[in-house]
Amino acid sequence: MTMDDKNKSTQIVRAGVGTDPAHKSVMPPLYLSSTYEIEGLEQRGVYEYSRTKNPTRDELADALSDLEGGIGCAVTSSGMAALTLILHQLGPEDLIFAPYDCYGRSYWLLRALAEKKHFKLKFIDCYNDAALDTAFSEHTPNMVLIESPSNPVMRIADIKSIAARANQCGAKVVCDNTFLSPILQRPFDLGADIIFHSTTKFINGHSDVVGGAVIVKDNQELLSDLHLWNNSLGTIGAPFDSYMTLRGLRTLELRVQRAQENTIKIANFLEGHPKVKKVYYPGLSSHEAHELASKQQNGPGAMLSFELKGSLSKFLSTLKLFSLAQSLGGTESLINHPASMTHVSMGADARAEAGVSDNLLRLSIGIEHIDDLLTDLDDALKAAC
Repeated sequence: MTMDDKNKSTQIVRAGVGTDPAHKSVMPPLYLSSTYEIEGLEQRGVYEYSRTKNPTRDELADALSDLEGGIGCAVTSSGMAALTLILHQLGPEDLIFAPYDCYGRSYWLLRALAEKKHFKLKFIDCYNDAALDTAFSEHTPNMVLIESPSNPVMRIADIKSIAARANQCGAKVVCDNTFLSPILQRPFDLGADIIFHSTTKFINGHSDVVGGAVIVKDNQELLSDLHLWNNSLGTIGAPFDSYMTLRGLRTLELRVQRAQENTIKIANFLEGHPKVKKVYYPGLSSHEAHELASKQQNGPGAMLSFELKGSLSKFLSTLKLFSLAQSLGGTESLINHPASMTHVSMGADARAEAGVSDNLLRLSIGIEHIDDLLTDLDDALKAAC
């Protein structure tokens, strides 16, 4: 562990600690008030109305901005609200590049807004140099969206290489860092201009809050515009949700490291199992972008997908610890069927192109004891004949 890693660990644990100006509470208080008293027209305070600005939301924003290495953060009501806020930076004549295999609801939103002429859209192959060269030579994007690892097939985009191409044409680089969090990936160091999260996932980590965040690297004008739109659209995060997310954030490193340790063992187990056709996990040497992931990330993460040989229904009904559910990144282990759940809104053709087969299952690995998780999976695989 480097000194920077040690500093980051301390920073996460200390997020918001000792910042209460009123009563010196160790943990920051929760400010639920929707409005604040104004002393006079010439004596305006920092806080007046909680949609515009709230102390608890600001604590979370400051913590996330510091962790990602940005100058500021807009906290939103969900990850999709975060993406919506970012897309409001585009006009009808602006073009955005997006990965053809991105999260299903992101795919739907991008396509729907493009059809309504909010902006121009081109889905591209972010994982192939030749395809990237062609896309950038034939088009001049204003924004490039990167999702790495991709959801759910775990493809790895070369963020630094894509950012270099984007910089040459003045395009903003937006990176969805939800799957890895600031613990395992630093997109600003790789050339990104904007990072966003579904804080519902690893940032909060307890599957009890829905939220999002947009962090800006170094453009104050952009940050001010995001705050303006967040206020005006009403996509802001609630104070209580911000408080709970900040609380969950303090154990981020511990949770991610334990979950990742479990995931590496599970990936190796699944790869060697006769009932498994293929495992998608960048921590495996067999992964097509294993070398890039090892260079670009601080670890392979706690998400993996695999294709099952056998009966999905028997496999899923036998599981006892893995809950069939939406979402990811909690302390508990979850299993998801992307074709009928997270990516159903893409449509069959887009799912096929993205590699989201009907036998693909996505696992979000939690922090339970590894022996119990392996036993659960082994029992279910034996039943899936």
